[in-house]
Amino acid sequence: MDSNKRVILAVSLSLMVLLGWNYFFPPITPLETETQNVTAPNQTVAQAPESGAQTAPAASSAPTVQFSPAGGQKLNVDTPLYHAVINTSGGVLESFVLKKYKETIVEGSKNIDLVSAQSLTKAPMGLIWNSQPTWAQGEWTVQGGDMGLADGQTGAIQLLGTIGGVKIERTLIFTGGTYEIKEEVKIINTSPAQIQGNLAFSLSSASLTDESDKYNLTKIAYMAAGSLQQEDSHKDLQLGVESSAPAQWGGIESNYFLLALVPTSADMPVRAKLEDNVYRLTVADQMLLDPGVTQLRTTSYYLGPKTAQDLAAMPKNLSASINYGFFDIIAKPLNQFLHFLHSYVGNYGVAIIILTVIIKILFWPLSHKSYKSMEQMKKLQPMMAKIREKYADDREKMNTEIMQLYKTYKVNPAGGCLPMLLQIPVFFALYQALLGAIELRHAAFIPQLPFTDMVWLADLSAKDPYYITPLVMGATMFLQQRMSPPMGDPMQAKIMMFMPVIFTFLFLNFPSGLVVYWLVNNVLSIGQQWLMIRKSK
Repeated sequence: MDSNKRVILAVSLSLMVLLGWNYFFPPITPLETETQNVTAPNQTVAQAPESGAQTAPAASSAPTVQFSPAGGQKLNVDTPLYHAVINTSGGVLESFVLKKYKETIVEGSKNIDLVSAQSLTKAPMGLIWNSQPTWAQGEWTVQGGDMGLADGQTGAIQLLGTIGGVKIERTLIFTGGTYEIKEEVKIINTSPAQIQGNLAFSLSSASLTDESDKYNLTKIAYMAAGSLQQEDSHKDLQLGVESSAPAQWGGIESNYFLLALVPTSADMPVRAKLEDNVYRLTVADQMLLDPGVTQLRTTSYYLGPKTAQDLAAMPKNLSASINYGFFDIIAKPLNQFLHFLHSYVGNYGVAIIILTVIIKILFWPLSHKSYKSMEQMKKLQPMMAKIREKYADDREKMNTEIMQLYKTYKVNPAGGCLPMLLQIPVFFALYQALLGAIELRHAAFIPQLPFTDMVWLADLSAKDPYYITPLVMGATMFLQQRMSPPMGDPMQAKIMMFMPVIFTFLFLNFPSGLVVYWLVNNVLSIGQQWLMIRKSK
């Protein structure tokens, strides 16, 4: 019975590692793509009656006219965190370079630009009015120019345009020291007729990750009705997805970076699509304007790293975009404690080791109980083998005799499994926290292989280039298995023999920070198991 439980535990661990991402972040079902006309309470300068309105088509998730940067003037916004370029032809964002984040760890690597040439064709931060791309259809003038903003300083760019019988006033507000860009949009009906229109804000991005990295995928995420939804399936995104209810925010994200739209005047439906290898997202709202009426819509953009401190300052719980899956409630405190340790030791690799040791100490009593139970079971193995042999043709009698054996020697057959099962949530919470922590991106542990000039663990978010740590980790698993009591069933023993091989194969391409965690945990477990064996002799 204990053998079965141990095999189930081992296989479960393998599946959780192998299928971990899909298990904890299941792809959502393709969402409704029908247009939803939602009229939410908004800030309105003048109210207009609903009768006699001209119905306009809803905002498209992907306008047909692509953006060309040749048409407008380029305005530069420089802050301590980023350098942005705004095109005055509609206010499209041409570039957004993060000053604190590089593309690679190679010396001289460029800073990350969240707006690539590919994504620029979809006009990030471009407004859509009644399915018309305002950057292509509207006539624009600008008030404001280049600006440099220190921490806390604020500056604004005002863009004035006309399209389809309405006047559009866009005011983009930048503040030094934050990744947030605030926007106020006034829609003024300058025609003699009542107009019903649809205003959509948009963001676009090419993949934020290496598409071959299955542990760090580019996703569409949004918060609707207090629930976080994520979608990374290319098949579903190519068809287009839509929130089933007005959303608090929507974004394009990876493990480490986020481009988000946060409608602050009212929750708005989110629509997203993957087209021409570009992720595009819009939030839209309906308007009803009598002649001369002005309506106001406000939103915030966030373009930057997924750090708790930066996201906490954003409205509408955008910080919920940092999510570690099924064990999120455990993973976040562990991540915070890891940062606390790093503030003292200055090396995230060392901080991971210290955190693993502390967790091991906290679980020492449970592990001790587990190993003690396993040693007791080891002593019963010869007697259990004789019972199985004697009652090979009578399984019911066999189980009765084995249970009596447990009772006689006061051994709990589940005693070796239950303490380990209690530790699994913590282990996998830390696994998820390390996988998604932007602080580990480009964070060095041992930059060079000792006694060489070969780059080694210089980036804890990348795999070990020489596979040293996963191979050593596999060896520790093999040693740990050899120290454990032998399996009673030969077939189960063979299955367990392959577990170190399976885990080693899975860990070859894991981020090295995760491998360090599992390796250190295995070494500590071996030490604890050795002490138990020594005491039992």
